[in-house]
Amino acid sequence: MATEDFVHLHLHSDYSLLDGAIQHGALAEQAQRMGFKAMAVTDHGNMFGAMGFANAMNKVGVKPIIGMEAYVARGSRHDRGNANADGERGANHLILLATDETGYKNLVRLASLGYTEGYYYHPRIDKEVLHAHREGLIALSACMSGVPASLILRNQRERAVCEIGEYNEIFGRGRYFLELQRHRGLEEEQARVNRALTEIAARLDVPLVVTNDAHFLTADDHEAHRVLLCLKTGKPLREASFHYSPDHYVKSPQEMWALWGNENPEALRNTARIADMCAFEFGKSPSYLPVFPVPEGFTLTSYFEGVTRRGLEKRLRHDRPAEPEKYQARLEYEIGIIERMGYEGYFLIVWDFIRHAREQGIPVGPGRGSAAGSLVAYALHITDVDPIAHDLLFERFLNPERVSMPDIDVDFCMRGRGAIIEYVSQFYGRENVSQIATFGTMASRAVIKDVGRALEMRYPEVEKIAKLIPPPQRGRNVSIDGALKIVPELKEAYDNNPEVKRLIDLARRLEGGARHSSIHAAGVVISPRPVHELVPIFKTKTRDRERGEVEVTATQYNMNDLEKAGMLKMDFLGLTTLTIIEDCLASIERETGARPDLTAIPADDPAALKMFSDGATDAVFQFEGDGISEIARRLKPSGLEDIVALNALYRPGPLDSGMVDDYIERRHGRRRVTYDFKELKPVLENTYGVPVFQEQIMAIFQRLAGYSLGEADLVRRAMGKKKREELDAHKAKFIAQAVERGHDRAKLEKLWQQLEGFADYAFNKCVTGDATVRDAVTGELATVAALAERAAERAGEPFKTYSWDGQSVVVNELVEAFPTGEKEIVEVELEDGRTLRCTLDHKFYTRLPDGSDAFLPLRRILERGLALYACDEPLREQAADAALPVATEAGAVVGAVSHLSQMKSFG
Repeated sequence: MATEDFVHLHLHSDYSLLDGAIQHGALAEQAQRMGFKAMAVTDHGNMFGAMGFANAMNKVGVKPIIGMEAYVARGSRHDRGNANADGERGANHLILLATDETGYKNLVRLASLGYTEGYYYHPRIDKEVLHAHREGLIALSACMSGVPASLILRNQRERAVCEIGEYNEIFGRGRYFLELQRHRGLEEEQARVNRALTEIAARLDVPLVVTNDAHFLTADDHEAHRVLLCLKTGKPLREASFHYSPDHYVKSPQEMWALWGNENPEALRNTARIADMCAFEFGKSPSYLPVFPVPEGFTLTSYFEGVTRRGLEKRLRHDRPAEPEKYQARLEYEIGIIERMGYEGYFLIVWDFIRHAREQGIPVGPGRGSAAGSLVAYALHITDVDPIAHDLLFERFLNPERVSMPDIDVDFCMRGRGAIIEYVSQFYGRENVSQIATFGTMASRAVIKDVGRALEMRYPEVEKIAKLIPPPQRGRNVSIDGALKIVPELKEAYDNNPEVKRLIDLARRLEGGARHSSIHAAGVVISPRPVHELVPIFKTKTRDRERGEVEVTATQYNMNDLEKAGMLKMDFLGLTTLTIIEDCLASIERETGARPDLTAIPADDPAALKMFSDGATDAVFQFEGDGISEIARRLKPSGLEDIVALNALYRPGPLDSGMVDDYIERRHGRRRVTYDFKELKPVLENTYGVPVFQEQIMAIFQRLAGYSLGEADLVRRAMGKKKREELDAHKAKFIAQAVERGHDRAKLEKLWQQLEGFADYAFNKCVTGDATVRDAVTGELATVAALAERAAERAGEPFKTYSWDGQSVVVNELVEAFPTGEKEIVEVELEDGRTLRCTLDHKFYTRLPDGSDAFLPLRRILERGLALYACDEPLREQAADAALPVATEAGAVVGAVSHLSQMKSFG
């Protein structure tokens, strides 16, 4: 026996939501360690994790086989109902594996149809669509929930024979296999099924195959898997009943041969033969850009150039810059790169739906992220920030030396976002537009609570353990293992309390697994043809601010996987800040009869700057809170650059490193500004010699080592990814080229270390610069639309919470989170016995003495002795546009307010 003579072909990852407990990374490591040459994933009725699984396997040199365990309706997929008169289940299981590109596309189609046409408790297909989409697929008869096994167990053997014959005809001889399985605790039923299947296989000349229906990684994970099933059913472990055996794990080839080698070695070898037949692999996908319809007489390129040049002419007439020729040259440079990359249509698509939004009176944000570095975007009114005036780099947005899809995030008024998605759906075809899936995962604190409920532990005890896990650091959850290393109290409880040890051990095994699917708060896909022809889709319900609960179509792949699949994804963000600004302008117009022109108010408005200098930043987006207010008072901003820098600097890295203090001291002339390299003075002068923005990083490489801006952007990206081997190569090149240009090696080594550390917190200037423009023009509100660099996707991604829309509590998703440095944390005791730990600026839903509802900071609630509503989850500082924890009334504060030590908080 050789290890290559067995391959797992029936396996459920954690994307068999709350049923599979196998995470891709750990599976890949185990597959490599056990010597597997290939491995299949067959999640229940979906392809949520197909691409992530393939990526994990490819990294370790194990061949990924893409499959799915389909739910096949007993009758038509359109039927609704439970078991029929014969007691048959509404759907049976069937394993499908893709052997080639055609098979993959058919698998995608079947995975989509299960949700769009056949969903009833499960995403179901039927024989009709199986027959239509059978090409390129291999089928296995599945477990005891498969058609043959279920009929055999109901003593309907001849019907089983007929069904097997029918499936054999659908898929073709040698492409439909009967599964043999053997698990402890299920021996009697499985032995009966295995005997019958072996006899029928010989009678009909249908091949056999051995599988293990793996649902968890190792034998030691069995109890954790039982807990996972409790999360699905809502029952405690004590009351739950299970149909999974301790043997449903990823067994080694040796274990499978020991189990089956003497009885049916051919069925074992068939697993390897099937693996050889499965030749599909995810290659480099082409870019599937939708076709923008241009007027008659134009090509895509000529129309793009005409619209862009006319847009710049309009901007120049309005802005009257000192050197208009710089704008003309920059525009032609950008147009050339965009056309070489083939992205003219992309820019026209974005230009069109933003134009439509403005025509409909829907407020649009002035620009978010690196797109503000594009003059083409400015000319097309996609953004409203002049990249030349603010020294923003096009290569930061679209690097000519790194071909990748452009990514323009667009903010809309929260109330208008749905209307824009509807417009795009009508314009490009409803089947060609889809929202995007995201997956909540079991983060450390949450999974401890989940496991505690399943074990029926006392809530206060579980809550105490969960709170010992430190809050997220720079947008990433602290793992349970990490917490055990740095929190002595948690380690002591783990070592000395058997109940706590069991809780933590079970939670560790489930931590990080996918828990549920939902809809990405911003992402939208626009495709040149029906989305389901390119990637799998599903339907789910979500809550819309205007329409309540609605059914939406979304891709089964997440944002990252869609990019790898070549799909065009857009971020349509609904931003409450824009809604507030619009409501304020409308109120002013009602009161005065005149609507302020935001673009006419100067960015250096003295009144707005004074508010920052006074630290009066309450309710200013991303500038509220004692910490940043105090920094603003110390900094005393005198112009746009200072406010931009303030937003960029108020983050853990600069705060921890002393960079903020250094900047303030230099700003006020109390500390000398020095430059190790005179060439860097023009780059760093506006920030007093302190590197604050990513654009400055790129300029440093350009000026000292002769890098092109495209090359410099590649280094910046490598620093962000922290890939040691790649960084070492970039470092050697940078220093060698800079030495050749006459610079001191020792100083260069020192600079490299500074830049590499700086990359941890360098801020994209396009975000803050854009935001500050909006702040300066809002007058009394002093709102700074500091649209922070989109938070990196962390465990759990956007999650639904209660939010305040200005009038009532609504359900919404957390759309943005960012570190806000260290703040003083307080602990308060409530009437119901709970304690809350948060900052005094944390806002809660409350009820005023006159009976009206309000949303106030904790400090004001305490001052006025009001009751508040609190949630059961740990409290964190959150973006004003995002999540507001609200659940049950906790009552008034009865205990003393205890001030704790300074702790990192997150927005």
